[in-house]
Amino acid sequence: MIIHGIQKMTLVDYPGKVAAILFTGACNFRCPFCQNAALVLHPETEAVIPDDEIFSYLRKRKGMLDGVVLTGGEPTLAPDLTEYIKRIKDLGYSVKLDTNGYRPEAMMKAVESGVDYIAMDVKNSLDRYAETTGIPGLDTAPVEASIEYLSTDPVQYEFRTTVMHELHDEESFRQIAYMARHAHVYYLQSYADSGDIINPVFTTPSSEELSAYSTILKTYIENVFIRDR
Repeated sequence: MIIHGIQKMTLVDYPGKVAAILFTGACNFRCPFCQNAALVLHPETEAVIPDDEIFSYLRKRKGMLDGVVLTGGEPTLAPDLTEYIKRIKDLGYSVKLDTNGYRPEAMMKAVESGVDYIAMDVKNSLDRYAETTGIPGLDTAPVEASIEYLSTDPVQYEFRTTVMHELHDEESFRQIAYMARHAHVYYLQSYADSGDIINPVFTTPSSEELSAYSTILKTYIENVFIRDR
């Protein structure tokens, strides 16, 4: 895998774990609210961290770190994702995969290779997926397949949605709630401008909006949380 960035420790990105985060480049979506614009749009211009440096760090931090998060960009685009997961697992770490769920076969292979936790971004209701991902005419079947697969509990997982005032409303979450009705846990997180946004025109939803969306999700999903960012 080509790794463009590393956050050496996080207490919040891998539930219950002290983890490092590895950032891949490139993505099959162009979500206008994406907070890693450079990694998504121009990964070839970003520095590459050598594998030797990454695995040397992970070996030195055994006992202090519990897990490693693979995020992006979109990690499932990497042809050697499964091999990379196994290399990290061989060091004794748990592995969390962040994904947009658009490559369900790659996600399934990641589970087969031993990934311990998957966080899948559910961008919006299906009728607004193309708008929300920045891909006109997007076929949503792969998204539905990934949601259905994770809902069978092949591995510990969460669904999550980054909420924007302009892209989400109560009808969005009524549809999302039914689509993800078999989920065990769902997180809502507010949009925030990181300074590296593809199209920085969006605004953070109010606490009242988030609370209303949470209530709608709870119609079908027992464990719904609002995550601070």
